[in-house]
Amino acid sequence: MEIELLCRYPVKSMLGEPLPHAEVTGRGLAGDRRLALLDLATGKVASAKYPARWRELLQLTAVLGSAGVEITGPSGLRLHADDPSKAGEVLSGLLGRPVALIAEPPAEGELDRAVPEEVLAAGPAAEVGFTVSRFGSGAPAGTFFDFAPVHLVTTATLERTGAAWQRYRPNLVIRTDGPPGYPENAWLGRELAIGPELRLKVVALSPRCAVPTLAHGELRPDPQVLRVVARENRVEPLAGLGPLPCAGAYAKVLQPGRIAPGDPVALG
Repeated sequence: MEIELLCRYPVKSMLGEPLPHAEVTGRGLAGDRRLALLDLATGKVASAKYPARWRELLQLTAVLGSAGVEITGPSGLRLHADDPSKAGEVLSGLLGRPVALIAEPPAEGELDRAVPEEVLAAGPAAEVGFTVSRFGSGAPAGTFFDFAPVHLVTTATLERTGAAWQRYRPNLVIRTDGPPGYPENAWLGRELAIGPELRLKVVALSPRCAVPTLAHGELRPDPQVLRVVARENRVEPLAGLGPLPCAGAYAKVLQPGRIAPGDPVALG
C-alpha cells in the first residue's frame, strides 16, 4: 500500500487543497481544520452535515498560504481570514445566516447532523430531523475535527462506492492492491506505519452522513454514494454504537512525521 493523495481543509466543511507533502502531528495535518464558522443564531459550529442550512459551504474553497487562510468561491469571491470581521460579514450574506469565522471551538463544541435517510428521501434543501453531536471527542482539545485528527479512505472503498475522493473529505487516500471493497473495516484498533516516521492507530470507522451526496464544487449531487454504503457496509464504527453505514476510518497519531504521496503504508 502507499499514499496516493494528501489533502487538508483549512476551514471546516469547505473544500480543501491537495498537498505535495505534509507534517502530521497529534493535531493532524498542519493547517487542517484550522478555522470554522460559528452560527451566531444557535451557538453551534456550521457543518454541511445539516445540508438545508450549510450545503453552500461545499461551494467554497479554503487554502492556507504564506499570508494565512484564503477563501474563494463563486462569482470571484475572495476573502482573507486575517480580516475575520469582514469575512464573517460577507459569508453571512452569502449563506443567509449570521456567522463568525472562529479559530477556537465554543465550549460546548456542538453541531447539527441531519438524519441521512431523511435527506435522501426529502432532498438536501429540506428541513429534516437532526441529532446534535459533540465533535472532536477523539482529538486534542481546541480542534474542529469531527472525531479524530486524521481521516483516511482507501482506493478500494472509493472504487466500490463509485465516489470521487472529494466526497468523503479524507486527509489520506491510501492505494491498496486488492479488489474493490471496504478493507478499513479490518483495520480498527491496528497501527499504520507511513513513510519513515509517521505512525497512526485506527480508532474508529467513519459513519457516513449526507455530506458525500451533496454537490462539491463542480461535482454534482450524487445520492447513490450513500445508498451503496448503506446497502453494503453497515458495520459498527465503535463498540456500542450499533451498525451504521461506514466508509473510511479515523486515526490518532502515535508518532508524528512528514509524509508525501508515494510513501509506503504498512499495516501492523
